[in-house]
Amino acid sequence: MISRKMSYLAKNGSAIRAMFEEGKEMAAKFGKENVYDFSLGNPNTPAPEIIRETAIRLLNESDPVFLHGYMSNVGYENVRDSIAADLNRRFGTAYDRKHLIMTVGAAGAMNVALKTVLDAGDEVVIQAPYFGEYNNYISNFEGVPVVISPREEDFSLNLSEMEQKIGPKTKALILNSPNNPTGVIYPEKDIIALADLLRQKQNQYGHAIYLISDEPYREIVFGDYEVPHLPDYYENTFVGYSYSKSLSLPGERIGYLLISPKMEDLDETVGAAAVANRILGFVNAPSLFQQVVACCADQTSDMGVYIRNREILYRELTAYGYQIVEPKGAFYMFPKCPIPDDKAFCQAAKKYRILIVPGSTFMGPGYFRLAFCVSEKTVLDSLEGFRLLAHEYGMN
Repeated sequence: MISRKMSYLAKNGSAIRAMFEEGKEMAAKFGKENVYDFSLGNPNTPAPEIIRETAIRLLNESDPVFLHGYMSNVGYENVRDSIAADLNRRFGTAYDRKHLIMTVGAAGAMNVALKTVLDAGDEVVIQAPYFGEYNNYISNFEGVPVVISPREEDFSLNLSEMEQKIGPKTKALILNSPNNPTGVIYPEKDIIALADLLRQKQNQYGHAIYLISDEPYREIVFGDYEVPHLPDYYENTFVGYSYSKSLSLPGERIGYLLISPKMEDLDETVGAAAVANRILGFVNAPSLFQQVVACCADQTSDMGVYIRNREILYRELTAYGYQIVEPKGAFYMFPKCPIPDDKAFCQAAKKYRILIVPGSTFMGPGYFRLAFCVSEKTVLDSLEGFRLLAHEYGMN
């Protein structure tokens, strides 16, 4: 008999993945071009050509024993050197390889960080709405999620509630900016206030409180908005990063965990994270794509498609009557449903062959998430369905 925890998770699996699988079934029935699948954050934009060229060159020119073999659990030295140099160029920092662990995507990085710091019963504070898998990551290590209510007027940080809920059992706080599912970027003034609050709480309770920043969407920013580099503001910071979105490589599972040089007990933390990477079963990040991203760390996919899709959807959906906090980054928007039951609304959207995810999946009931990392044609062809759906509920 399987474990009770896994039995529950198997019966109550990811709504996003379930919608994705349903989308494939609908595509087989109606034709892919007639299904408007906004469910999964799977980039439609191809990886830059240099990724393919680099992979081929490495396969042709490298010693296969080296390229496909084991390395240190924290990753190749030359890869971490290259990424540290890229970060230093971009952020004016002084990182070196010691501060980086190559991981199986940002999800792997988040699990490594949580494994490193959590004891059973420790609490992890999370600002809603948020990526629902965080609950499972925390549960993996017997932690307890503490959810901060959304500020629905702009989805900014609810610092007053954080002040109330950060307590003696708080060990970490997870932050995701640009945010999935809202597209919000938390501004510098809020990051400064959060850092001050965490320091105050550390002093009050006499132990470290870690800030774990999940940053797979850092490069997807619209207009002149800036994403603060959190280790500049708070000492006990981990950053989980992935090349899934910036280089359109979600299936390659390649990312890193950055550990702030100013972290309390730095050497012990780095050593523990390296062990966590191994004993969680990752052992090491994929070898070939470690070397690929080392050569292409300063590249990105074409972000223009996300800019155009955002402009079209925000303009047209608000004209139809949808209420939306304008996304500043990532490739999601989080419109308000015209009825309280977000699941029923998303079910109704399927009549128009539109696949969207209920906001309750992200601890944001009454909303729905729309992932616009699709083709511009999909966006344009979906608009009539969104208009009819709005009309059905008296929105226009």
